[in-house]
Amino acid sequence: MGAISASTTTSAGFTEENLVRLLERRDDPDWVVTRRRDAWELFRTKPMPTLQDEEWRRTDIRSLKLDAYTPAGLEDAPDTASASAFAPHLARGQFGGSVLQVDGQFAAAELSAELARKGVLFCSMDEAVRRHRALVEPYLLTRAVDPAYDKFSALHAAFWVGGAFLYVPRGVRVDQPLYFLSGLSAAASSDLSHTLVVLEADAEATIFQEQASLPHPRSALHAGAIELFVGDGARLVYVNLQNWDDQVWHFAHQRGLVARNGYLQWIVGGLGSRLAKVNQEVVLEGSGAEAQVNGVMFTTGRQHLSYHTRQVHRADHTRSDLLYRGALKDRSRIVWRGMIRVEPGAQKTDAYQKNDNLVLSENARADSIPGLEIEADDVRCTHGATAGRVDDEQVFYAMARGLTRKEAMHLIVEGFFATVLERVPSDEVRGALQSAVATKLGW
Repeated sequence: MGAISASTTTSAGFTEENLVRLLERRDDPDWVVTRRRDAWELFRTKPMPTLQDEEWRRTDIRSLKLDAYTPAGLEDAPDTASASAFAPHLARGQFGGSVLQVDGQFAAAELSAELARKGVLFCSMDEAVRRHRALVEPYLLTRAVDPAYDKFSALHAAFWVGGAFLYVPRGVRVDQPLYFLSGLSAAASSDLSHTLVVLEADAEATIFQEQASLPHPRSALHAGAIELFVGDGARLVYVNLQNWDDQVWHFAHQRGLVARNGYLQWIVGGLGSRLAKVNQEVVLEGSGAEAQVNGVMFTTGRQHLSYHTRQVHRADHTRSDLLYRGALKDRSRIVWRGMIRVEPGAQKTDAYQKNDNLVLSENARADSIPGLEIEADDVRCTHGATAGRVDDEQVFYAMARGLTRKEAMHLIVEGFFATVLERVPSDEVRGALQSAVATKLGW
């Protein structure tokens, strides 16, 4: 690959030439360059998923052309002002720090002096790999997200640019939530940002990640990854609001590993994108580990959201609780595939998963596929799924008290999501999610 010379003009496509150009523009350490080149070989050889693959049977990406998108990092970085336009929640909330990026490139970052004195790091991934190797190298695309999983994970591992790194030392508590924004502003642009969170033993933190874009005359691409490491007795609340416009293709691999007596609360808002295919997994690695996973999905138009969730129990006395709720309008579709896996030796596991869908039009469709894989004999594992339309009596009851039909429907949808949103412990983050749902509803 080193024999290839990069041209001076930027061309679209995730090609070997563009990878060389990316490496020439960046100041990556040798270990990152090696991993990128290894991932490129995976990306080059892996096929695109098709409807023949079990995981993709209900998600059709035949109209996606990867060579139409320009890899992030090949253009000059945007200014701070363009990033702040995407982040209204940052101005309204009380956050202990923030990282902002647009079109996959770093724009601004800040962290309170108090947290910095305690040893907390919250910065861009680009800075993290250059300045904090000892804290990043053992975790980046090693134990959590696997570059060899599929073509999109390999694409991300080869071409990732930007993202955020949070490190909280042993015993440190971050009281105010932290904020990370990924914005897309240019047509045919891409966001391949990487999020890495490492909490040492008995640390605590809350992070709110928002993905937002301006309306695009042409489509854009996100192929990202989230890796969460929760140490012994640590507690992490992680909120991810995906709110792209309806011309963005969204692919993501997300995995959280929870150690002994650790706790992870993971809240997902899936509101935007043209099509989204998300693999989300929590792994309870230590005895007494616990995870609560909550999702809010709301689709309109011809949107297609596909979430593949896994709750993996590897140790005894672990607990997981998953609740995803989706509302669908127009000709949109939601696909949820859930799996609880209990490995040998994970006795006394307590696991639950449920997906509820509220279908708001005749042409919308919701597919729910829960599953269990149990290899221990002393466990409690249950799952369930529901799909239904709005109760006409509820609409009539609301209209009888002076609401219009539209207002009544909005009130019912907000109430449907309330069970999930009320679980968010941070007022700032809960308010941001409620505001995003209200905007989607047209209020």
